[in-house]
Amino acid sequence: MLKRLITGLTTLAMLTSGCATMQSSRSSRLDLIKKRGVLVCGVSGKIPGFSYLNTQGKYEGLDVDICKAVASAILEDPNKVQYRPLTAPERFTALKTGEIDILSRNTTFNLSRDSIQGNGVTFAPVIFHDGQGIMVSKASQIKNINDLRSRNICVGSGTTTEQNLNDTFQENGIRYTPIKYQDLNQVVAGYLSGRCSAMTSDRSQLAAARSSFSNPDRHIILEEVLSKEPLAPASIGGDQKLSDALRWVIYTLIATDEFGINSRNIDTKLAIAKSNPNLSSLRRLLGVDGELGNKIGISNNFVVNIVKSTGNYSEIYNRHLGPGSNVEIPRGLNHTYKNGGLLISPPFK
Repeated sequence: MLKRLITGLTTLAMLTSGCATMQSSRSSRLDLIKKRGVLVCGVSGKIPGFSYLNTQGKYEGLDVDICKAVASAILEDPNKVQYRPLTAPERFTALKTGEIDILSRNTTFNLSRDSIQGNGVTFAPVIFHDGQGIMVSKASQIKNINDLRSRNICVGSGTTTEQNLNDTFQENGIRYTPIKYQDLNQVVAGYLSGRCSAMTSDRSQLAAARSSFSNPDRHIILEEVLSKEPLAPASIGGDQKLSDALRWVIYTLIATDEFGINSRNIDTKLAIAKSNPNLSSLRRLLGVDGELGNKIGISNNFVVNIVKSTGNYSEIYNRHLGPGSNVEIPRGLNHTYKNGGLLISPPFK
């Protein structure tokens, strides 16, 4: 009996070891990106401030800079990115089929999308804390959602936005008619054409859309917030190497913001770290000491590469959404925790 028990335990150990070996040897999308030499990044391409084509025909925005930061970390070059514009219904299929490597497209982090029985993706940390809102024309005299009873509302099809709208109005006993479109541009067109009395989306998207109107001051975003919408990049589920890299790219942007490290002073900070062996935390963060980059499959100086190419989180935010930008959105919850916001990074150890 003892012999059979020992034999069984030995067999179990061999099976466990074999599974671990198979898991460790399984190829990652991260390896494919390195071999290809280009990061394929899914974006919207139609949301000013987040991802859109500028007058020079180049993509720019907060979501676009996330793609650049990832390329800087993995390929050490922010320009080695191929952008794929995707509608909301297309985005998760594009991840599952391998059409894109990562998704950086104003996507809400929720249980159904994150779970293996749902969309089966792995979300990175939240890069923009948002909430769903409703926009109406001032001339409509609509002051709150009760004034939208029996009205048409333009909304993106197959989105959490559509579900939130239905949940809120159903809970409040308000009948309405949803007019559904595939992407934000169509939603905007339907609203501006007068087909709908209102349009709904994340408040950031409403502000972005309004900025492109010929008379933006004639439209208001109602004070009511229908939901919380934590927006985050994502990679395919089950690929820990790539999800680790993506996760710590986002934490890099937040951590360097916390420590006051930016694109203007990064060289000085690196020189200080190299010259002073007592600055252990700074030396680890900037790759002078330790093997933090190697632990997630990228170079040890990935933090320096990222900050040099895109700057820290504040620099990215201010460039696309801050004062003086085309789409000015108060930063609010999107400050670091030191400044009363929700952004925080774990230690780089």
